[in-house]
Amino acid sequence: MLMPASSEFVKLCRSQVAIAVSLGATFSAVYLTQELVSGSEAKLVPIAVYPETSVESAENQELRLEPAASSTVTPVPRRLAAPDRTVEESTVGAIAPEPLPGFDGSSNQCQGPQNLWQQRRQIVTPLIHEGSVMGLLVSGRQDRAWNDREEAQMQQIARTLALACILDQRRAWMQQELRSSRQIQAQVYDTMHNLLHQFKSPLTALRTFGKLLARRLVPEDKNRNVAFSIVRESDRLSELLGQFDRTVDTGEANLTLPSGTSETATSHVEFTRHSPLSLSPAANNVEESCCVGFVLKPLLISAEAIASERHISLLADIPADLPPVWANDRALREVLSNLIDNALKYTPAGRQIYIKVNYEAAHRPLPAAAVAVSDTGSGIPPQDLEHLFERHYRGEKAQTEIPGTGLGLAIARDLVRQMQGEIEVFSPINPEWLPSGEADLYPTDRGTTFVVWLRVNK
Repeated sequence: MLMPASSEFVKLCRSQVAIAVSLGATFSAVYLTQELVSGSEAKLVPIAVYPETSVESAENQELRLEPAASSTVTPVPRRLAAPDRTVEESTVGAIAPEPLPGFDGSSNQCQGPQNLWQQRRQIVTPLIHEGSVMGLLVSGRQDRAWNDREEAQMQQIARTLALACILDQRRAWMQQELRSSRQIQAQVYDTMHNLLHQFKSPLTALRTFGKLLARRLVPEDKNRNVAFSIVRESDRLSELLGQFDRTVDTGEANLTLPSGTSETATSHVEFTRHSPLSLSPAANNVEESCCVGFVLKPLLISAEAIASERHISLLADIPADLPPVWANDRALREVLSNLIDNALKYTPAGRQIYIKVNYEAAHRPLPAAAVAVSDTGSGIPPQDLEHLFERHYRGEKAQTEIPGTGLGLAIARDLVRQMQGEIEVFSPINPEWLPSGEADLYPTDRGTTFVVWLRVNK
């Protein structure tokens, strides 16, 4: 089933029919297939007809391809093998049409015997593209037969129309797909808004419970830090939900067609691609600075609680006199949180994680602070290292029971780049970033070290 032809395609058909008329045709028409089913009658509908007084009759009396007893051409299937030259160049007798409109000016019906069509010296050329028949170009005249040069011109016209028909159908299909995509996206956005709304209520309750718990615990109670961690992580979730909400709203706005653009016009939806944690324009503003120790401290409180629960030893070395770095504190928090979470995830019970912060004045091209996160897990296979920061790539880890989406490291790298920093990975572990005097606790034949380099604000 072909989609409706566009007005532009109809204009092109009329112009090609005019060329056929200039070659002496007294009747010329372009028909497109309405439906082509193998083994059944192929119906065609007129798109452009000359003379125009024949249009009404041509519409009321559709041309049908019927198998003729004397013809070598069978009913045309929707898809053919490589088009045979005898089919493209077939003329008289190849197709037995029903009576077509007359040309005597007094009647819209053909007059005379059934072979009147042959007497008009008709030429019928299929519109074929890559083995697919889309219609026919039919032209006829009464005064003389068509010569070889004229037949070649008609075949060229048919090829032009076939190609134009394919392009027109693809355009219509793309518009239909775009409309369907818009509808699906609108449903997705509605679902997202519903989920966001439902998520906020329990998050608010969780934050409130954390505050109440922190107030009831005395300062000496070790669980007090856990209560404050609940409040802090609840605030972090609220920030992420706000970013998510803004992203959804931006996508919905881009689903709206620009003013003055018709729904059937060719258009596309542009979604502004934000970094997953571009929390504000300041997220990639290198003039903003923060203290690495200040960002790490709350993360370590949460990490130590998780490590203790999993029987993992966590050791951190953070100098007190570190200079501030050029970074957004929320973006840096997300980077370091991803790296620490990965270390906790891939370190088995009974092993160690080490976090070290160092300042290197001789770092090239500029002085920098380094934050290294090392674990003693199984390490990363060499074939996975070069793909490690690709979105959704998990490599060998995808075969394990350890959950993950393959997004954490991609997000971390994007944010570090926004802050004009660098991120490195070493597997097995890099001994340079291990604690001095305790290297024996960290086997150097396995594990992974991630190092984040940030420009120093001095």
